[in-house]
Amino acid sequence: MTTLEELAQQGDPGTMEDEGQAGQLKLMTPQQLYELWERQHWQSQEIDFTKDREDWARFSDEQKDTLVWLLSSFFIGEERVTTQFSGLVMAYEDEHEESFLATQQVDEARHMQFFDRVYREVVGLEQEEFDGRLQRVREELNEAFTTLFDEALVEAGRRLIADPGDREAKVDFVTTYHMVIEGTLALTGQHFITDYLEENGLLPGFVEGFDNVARDEHRHVAYGTWWLQQNAGADENLGRRLQEKLGELVPVAAGVLVPPGADPTDYEILGYTSDEVNGFAFNSLSRRLKAIGVPLEMPAASEA
Repeated sequence: MTTLEELAQQGDPGTMEDEGQAGQLKLMTPQQLYELWERQHWQSQEIDFTKDREDWARFSDEQKDTLVWLLSSFFIGEERVTTQFSGLVMAYEDEHEESFLATQQVDEARHMQFFDRVYREVVGLEQEEFDGRLQRVREELNEAFTTLFDEALVEAGRRLIADPGDREAKVDFVTTYHMVIEGTLALTGQHFITDYLEENGLLPGFVEGFDNVARDEHRHVAYGTWWLQQNAGADENLGRRLQEKLGELVPVAAGVLVPPGADPTDYEILGYTSDEVNGFAFNSLSRRLKAIGVPLEMPAASEA
């Protein structure tokens, strides 16, 4: 039988086939994911950035600008989800879920610390205080990021804090956070950025940390997939709510990674086309929705 560790190493622990049931997708429970978290610890402050600083010093201004822009949505995104996650922790339904949700908030704080080190020690931002670095990096963000992280995520968190027992509010939050922000946007960006840096032998310390971040986020997305299967996959009304929230937010998320001034339907990131980026994101989301048991139904063009 496949171990939890092996499942995680295969890529997406939320969507692995169960050997015993043909066609069924195996989903880890919160307790299994918590145990996996204990075995996958890493330290954001221990990564060696020596080679990264050397690489950065040799980059052209264009390369630096591109990477500062690309990583800005991750740095600010980690800060946003860290501060907005408390409502979901409050909405736990048993002690196993509570334990795992607590690890997610710790993970997000660790990711925020990692990106702050990158901007401070590799990029070399001049701002001495954390808030100053956040404000500088925020200058790189576009309107789509603001809509998704500062409006949709904040509102979903506010509603859950107001009533942790509200099932519809929890569907909205888990869909926004786990399916769209992490499962569709973050893991897609991580895939292409890491692929580019590894292919070119650049920023090895950053790649090490970014791989750790991605491994954490696969656990998070696995939890979201499990919870939505148990709820939206079993309740038609909640399933429709999931579809409606995806229809609202997936087009917004697609705009976050569009380079400044680029055509949103035809652009390149580090040599990868918009078709490649969007195709990877769509396929990843579709696999998770298959596991949940709710198909993706985007609104027709005439209804948008």
